[in-house]
Amino acid sequence: MTASPEGHLVVVSGPSGVGKSSILAGVLEASHAVFSTSATTREPRHHEVDGREYHFLDRDDFEALIEEGDVLEWAEYGGNLYGTLRREVEPLIAAGSDVILDIENEGAKQIRSSYPSAVLVFIRPPDLDVLHRRLTERGDTSSRDIERRLSVAKAQVDEAPAIYDHIVLNDDLDTAIGRVIDILSSLSDDGR
Repeated sequence: MTASPEGHLVVVSGPSGVGKSSILAGVLEASHAVFSTSATTREPRHHEVDGREYHFLDRDDFEALIEEGDVLEWAEYGGNLYGTLRREVEPLIAAGSDVILDIENEGAKQIRSSYPSAVLVFIRPPDLDVLHRRLTERGDTSSRDIERRLSVAKAQVDEAPAIYDHIVLNDDLDTAIGRVIDILSSLSDDGR
């Protein structure tokens, strides 16, 4: 998007356990940005509400949306599809909102291709030992899954400089939130 009353598409990504949810909560509380609710084919968990945590779709409907070009980015994880619905994002941007997506590297690459003006932000852990500790402290992840997530995290961190416009170190939550807010503020200063 060019300098106009339109908002911006902002991708925030990072490895599992890096603190994205906490950072995004702080950013959304302190800014006028809105969070895009992703779609998925997985079953909702007991506390999840359709349209709040995810838009829950069956696989046939999701695949039809992909075929029709109505999904900005998508990926398959654990046998389920996840993606960003065009109809969720574009009206908000047209109305002047900055829209934040929380997606992985593959989705960020797709967004870079389909939405070149998007701003891509990667949240990086101080090191993998810190990430290991955070994942372990959660208490909801098996040691095997932690090792898999750390392997994925290393690949994501290594690949990030080639994909993202900004890399934000999360060694202090408030500082990381402030840095992402500064990035959003700089978008607003571009003439709109």
